[in-house]
Amino acid sequence: MAERGFQSDVNSLQALAEELYRKSKGEEFGLNGEAFFRILQEIAHKYLPAAPFKEIQVFCASLRVEELALARACAAGHERAWEIFLTRYRAKLYDIAGHIARESSAGRELADSLYADLYGTTLREGQRVSKLNFYTGRGSLEGWLRTVLAQEYVNRYRRQRRLVSLDEEAEEGVQFAAASPEPLAAVDPRVEAATDEALADLAPDDKFILAAYYLDSRTLAEIGRMLRVHESTISRKLDRLAKSLRKRILAGLERRGMSRRQAQEALQVDVRDLHLSLRDKLQETAQVPFSKKKAEAPAGERSG
Repeated sequence: MAERGFQSDVNSLQALAEELYRKSKGEEFGLNGEAFFRILQEIAHKYLPAAPFKEIQVFCASLRVEELALARACAAGHERAWEIFLTRYRAKLYDIAGHIARESSAGRELADSLYADLYGTTLREGQRVSKLNFYTGRGSLEGWLRTVLAQEYVNRYRRQRRLVSLDEEAEEGVQFAAASPEPLAAVDPRVEAATDEALADLAPDDKFILAAYYLDSRTLAEIGRMLRVHESTISRKLDRLAKSLRKRILAGLERRGMSRRQAQEALQVDVRDLHLSLRDKLQETAQVPFSKKKAEAPAGERSG
């Protein structure tokens, strides 16, 4: 922030921060006054880099300081803050995620998948990495969480779409595993071989589930009825299969002489450059069990 707009008013801002800190209940969350002051400095510097103190004062006073203190205390790893966060927002997260995913079981998985990112279980250069560090208190924490969940849902959808047939993905311009394809990796025959090997190693039931969901657009509930399991089981199975397939392909590339980094870069392949069809590979053994299970399902449970 410019000297006149910010540095010259540090003392005044610190006094304001002390007042807002008391309102924030930061001490209850494990956040001390010095940390809260640094947070206000960061936010004011971001949004009002050259504003007079009076404008900064009005801006800071408009922040949702209690939600801000709670979010940043969680990001800092304070257990008490996390307990309070879960008490206040866990049910809301499930409700919001269920509305976004339009299915309760998928919604719960969506919400649960976000906890690690919110809490900050990973470290980067010795610092906790938490999405909650991006919350600035300018709007409600609930509204911010809704936005984060919606973005995560879109990201998960995009990742899942990578298991749709390569023919369909090519038509949509979707890439197999990343947003920036490398031309050399796209034509490497080892990618095709490793992908073919990973698909060939799948159990018939796994191929059936992938084909039913991604190729035939069956719902989780429909697949669950056909396999006589709950739809949440299918949802978890799909998630595990997607992760497992990527790991198998990476391992196959490494066995073919690539380093880990080279293998990850190789998966940035443009699907239009692969001479391989996921649809063909999955339906080689998936069509028979799919038809059989559909025929065996009780008449009232058949769909379409």
